[in-house]
Amino acid sequence: MTRLLPRTAPPIRAGGLVAATALLLAAAPPAAASAAPTSAAPVFALGGPAETALHPYAEGGDGPKRSTARITVTGADDTAYEGEFTVTFDLTGVAAVADVAFEPEAGIECATTAPGSATCTGHGISPGRSTVTDLLLTAAKGSEQGGTGTVRVTGEAEGAAFTPFTTQVTVGGPDLVMHRLPFDHEPVPGQKQQAPITFTNRGSRAADGVLLTLRHSRGLDIPQRYSNCAYTTDEAWTTARCTVEGAFEAGATYTLAAPLTLKTTDRAYRDIFTYGIHEAGTGTGRGATPARATRGTAGDVLRAVPAPRPMTARALDLEPGDNEHEADFRTGNTADFVAYGDTASGEAGATVTARVGFRNDGPAWIGHLRSGESVAAVDFTVPQGATVTSAPEGCQGVSAEGTALPSGWSGPAPRYVCPTPATVRDGGGLDLSFGLRIDKVLLGAVGRVVVRGPELRAAGLPFDPEPGNNAARVVLNGASGGPSPAPSEGPGDGASGTPGSATPTPGGAGAGTGAGGTVAPGAARHTATGDGGSLAATGSSTAMVASGLALTALTAGLVLFLGARRHRRA
Repeated sequence: MTRLLPRTAPPIRAGGLVAATALLLAAAPPAAASAAPTSAAPVFALGGPAETALHPYAEGGDGPKRSTARITVTGADDTAYEGEFTVTFDLTGVAAVADVAFEPEAGIECATTAPGSATCTGHGISPGRSTVTDLLLTAAKGSEQGGTGTVRVTGEAEGAAFTPFTTQVTVGGPDLVMHRLPFDHEPVPGQKQQAPITFTNRGSRAADGVLLTLRHSRGLDIPQRYSNCAYTTDEAWTTARCTVEGAFEAGATYTLAAPLTLKTTDRAYRDIFTYGIHEAGTGTGRGATPARATRGTAGDVLRAVPAPRPMTARALDLEPGDNEHEADFRTGNTADFVAYGDTASGEAGATVTARVGFRNDGPAWIGHLRSGESVAAVDFTVPQGATVTSAPEGCQGVSAEGTALPSGWSGPAPRYVCPTPATVRDGGGLDLSFGLRIDKVLLGAVGRVVVRGPELRAAGLPFDPEPGNNAARVVLNGASGGPSPAPSEGPGDGASGTPGSATPTPGGAGAGTGAGGTVAPGAARHTATGDGGSLAATGSSTAMVASGLALTALTAGLVLFLGARRHRRA
């Protein structure tokens, strides 16, 4: 509502000012009515495991073995609740099946409120998913194998709503434990290792079929393909989900009818192999099989058979670590990162595109799968006399020395650092497009492109056997319009992989010399074409000599022409 201030009110005679004011106040709606309508009450979802298996009750020893069911509350990522809330547990459904204890999250208190009922209270719910409490479950004395019941969870809070949740508790079940394989973790390219996947059912009943999940990174391969396996492949990983039919008895150990072969390929460098086992149909493992998955060769079936002799297995443990193992491999291999630059020409005021980057000539792929950190960075020093008008998303402007720009800097920069993703495939790389405005035409103005380590203080690429091709040039208004010899070796060239000083050019003081511009993130990337090799500039001194000779010849010709005209007039 717009308020009517005295200076904007229509003229009112002095005698009626009080009455008019009273009429205005009476006509105005109450303050509460003018407020914006309140948003809908937030809704929080209670959740946890759909089913929890309990070890059968056992007398003596350390007592019954405990299972854990974590109860969570989830709201929208941008929704928080600041008031008090209560979560109530109806335990009457598991009275003869399980004994329940609580291990609440910090700041939450849980207590039994009546036979078969308990509550947890707390203050404030954070956005996203958070834990309310862990239910500590043990089989009740007198419970029978296969006995089952449910725990119902509800919530309430002023001004908020909760969706209820129910979890099923069952006494007994399979407990599949994967055996760790004794791999050679420092293989050489081309090496093959047998992978006799072996698992034990340490539970109290048979597993009705199992789901074997095999996942390996790009530098590894399992040549065998099976009709009962679904395969998916992305940029870094290949995953096989194999459904193996049969009854896998409690206390028995099983192995594959024929061992798998894990091959270290020519592209291997730092790789991971994950192998896990779960009961079929339980929804565990690494998600459902995607629709794009492909099946293996028809008629070739992956089978598991009883192990020929007893094998040592880990003690009974219901933690997920029993079901899955990971193996890391470090392969002695190399990857040649080759930088490429570009050439462009234009008049003063024109904007041109410089396409720069690098390609991985292999043979290895490089992936930081554990840390997720960038593999490398492309370091681009802008040619003199030019200003960046658009830069690819993710590229950061830095000073000419490679240090951070002052806080609040919003204009173009003399240099840009563009990190790679955490994986760079063999044959892949990073392709970047920069928009450059030519503020001043300088013949053979040179910029520099270097592919280096992600940190300036550690700029080397330890896997790259050819550091000499880690640098290339960007040339504006070169005399010949084409590439010239590669950058000379010098400070910042070669093994260090760090940018050196660009070749001096007459006039100008580097990037950003002309009128200011703004960096436009999100400029389109491009796909490198051609051989992608290092492009270098014709040196500015050569261009100046050529220009001087041309100017001398032109002047001499003009003098001879004028002299001839004067001679004819005489």
